[in-house]
Amino acid sequence: MNTVARSERWSGYALLTVMAIVVVIPFLSVFLASLQPAGTPVVGLTWPERWSWDNYETAWSVAGFSDLIRHSLIIAVGVVPACLVLAALAGYALGTMKLPGGNAMAAFFIAGLTIPVELIVVPLYFDLRGLGLTNSYLGVILVEIALFMPFSVFWMRTHFLSTPTSLVEAARMDGASSATILVRILLPLARPSLMTLGLLVFMWSWNQFLLVLVLIQDTTKHTAPAGLGFFVGQNSTDIPTLAAGTIIVMLPILILFVVFQRSFIAGLLQGAMKG
Repeated sequence: MNTVARSERWSGYALLTVMAIVVVIPFLSVFLASLQPAGTPVVGLTWPERWSWDNYETAWSVAGFSDLIRHSLIIAVGVVPACLVLAALAGYALGTMKLPGGNAMAAFFIAGLTIPVELIVVPLYFDLRGLGLTNSYLGVILVEIALFMPFSVFWMRTHFLSTPTSLVEAARMDGASSATILVRILLPLARPSLMTLGLLVFMWSWNQFLLVLVLIQDTTKHTAPAGLGFFVGQNSTDIPTLAAGTIIVMLPILILFVVFQRSFIAGLLQGAMKG
């Protein structure tokens, strides 16, 4: 029995190692390419003979990443808190209350997971243009909130469904209102799930390219991924500078993951055990 368990454990380690290598090598390749002298042809995973950090300064100034990152942060700061609040409220209602049509509403949100943004981006553009919300961050924020709601509600509903009913019933017997139960009892327990959801929503919002490109045609208001797309078109032959720009766009997500990795992994494990 010990031999079998040891074999399964080492097999798991081997699988995780292979998956880590698959993820790390492309990132390492881009990072090493960004340190090559500007204009150097780069093929595959190449160690730089002379490390050049000037590519980051060039990419930052030429592409205007200070403004692009600020625009991305404006949108993400508007999207993430709204998604967390709305998902927590909807997940709490659908997961702990016997609402008329609650299962149908949950199925409706799950069906929203199947709708690709490419299918709806053109109708959204015309709808928002009629409301005067194109070329505005508010329009993008509202669309992204709606776009991320299906998964967010599904995620939080799954969490609240696993909450012991005895805990909620005991609080109600003590005279606690639904709002009190949510704020004082359930939300503190949901912290890992909320942290994981917040990081996922931030990542999705930060990486939005097509949506921003269509809804914001004013290049002075573009976000980091959209600005990177234009930067690539203007510097298609300078691979090291392009790689530096790519690393700059990726850096905020990497920093957030490193800072909150424990909460992120705890939320994933919590969701997996509950599922």
